[in-house]
Amino acid sequence: MRIFLAGDHYSGTGPANVTKYYMENLPDGTLWQKRRSKAARAFEIVLNTLKSDVIVYSGYSKQNILGMRLAKRLGKPCAYIMHGCVEYENAINQVPDEEMNRVERQTLELADLILAVSSGFAAFLKEYYPPYAKKIDHVTNGIDDTLSPGRASKRNADRHMIFTIGGGMPRKQIRYICAAIEKLRREYDKDLYLCVAGDKGADTEVIDSYGFVKDLGIVPFEETKALFGRAALFVQNSSFETFGLAPVEAVSSGCPLLCSDKAGALEWLSGIKSEDVIEHFDDPDEIASKIRYNLENPNAERLYEGIDREKSSWKTAAESLTKKLSELVLKK
Repeated sequence: MRIFLAGDHYSGTGPANVTKYYMENLPDGTLWQKRRSKAARAFEIVLNTLKSDVIVYSGYSKQNILGMRLAKRLGKPCAYIMHGCVEYENAINQVPDEEMNRVERQTLELADLILAVSSGFAAFLKEYYPPYAKKIDHVTNGIDDTLSPGRASKRNADRHMIFTIGGGMPRKQIRYICAAIEKLRREYDKDLYLCVAGDKGADTEVIDSYGFVKDLGIVPFEETKALFGRAALFVQNSSFETFGLAPVEAVSSGCPLLCSDKAGALEWLSGIKSEDVIEHFDDPDEIASKIRYNLENPNAERLYEGIDREKSSWKTAAESLTKKLSELVLKK
């Protein structure tokens, strides 16, 4: 069986990194897109679809519709790795886009198999898109095996610094972290402050109105890793997160973690306890209480030790994907 894996693998975004990891771990002979212009990518889709037995489209793109239509004419099965739900997430982020919704729904209609990047996201999709429920499955994203734990004794952490990622994106619910820290500055530590990485969004003005916030904007990954190394605690308070590698990256950097219960990456953190998880993302009192607990009871080493490195590896994820694609080919 020859696989053609189509999708962005060079931009550095989360979905692009997933595609890159699959490229490195799928069977020898797997084809992928090497060119970047629209015309060249379209040519590659035609050529590689002809050469392959099954096609996998990774991530949202208009090119998926062209490729899937061609595959259907040729009688070849197509799978779609769904990293996020454009329609739902754009609505949360207050930037609805009917054209993007149309492209996403058409992609779901054409795909023979829809693969969510976590089991929780798959359950959400089955409920949100009932017409496609029977063809929705999942392969949980792997974890980069080059990540290694930074021991607390080796970290030069700033005990007043809380770190979060997501900028002004409403889906990340950072405004509630701000409200929690404001409470803690009055009642616990007047020097606590919040570093926020990420692009501007609908919540940026509210977040930046707090004097203790350092809005860093978009930062490169190397700087993000350095921030994990400096922070006393990483907080992710998303109201919707299909996977989200940042919590695992934080723990692997030796940074304690407080994370909402919506993150798919929690599937790999078997050592998680109730004190590590935000159950109500819009409750500053709960967030404040758990920030204080985790500042006083760091959890990074415990959480890291709870990761099953083999089960969560990209090699295992690629093997699972290959198995599901083989079953798809047999059904055809």
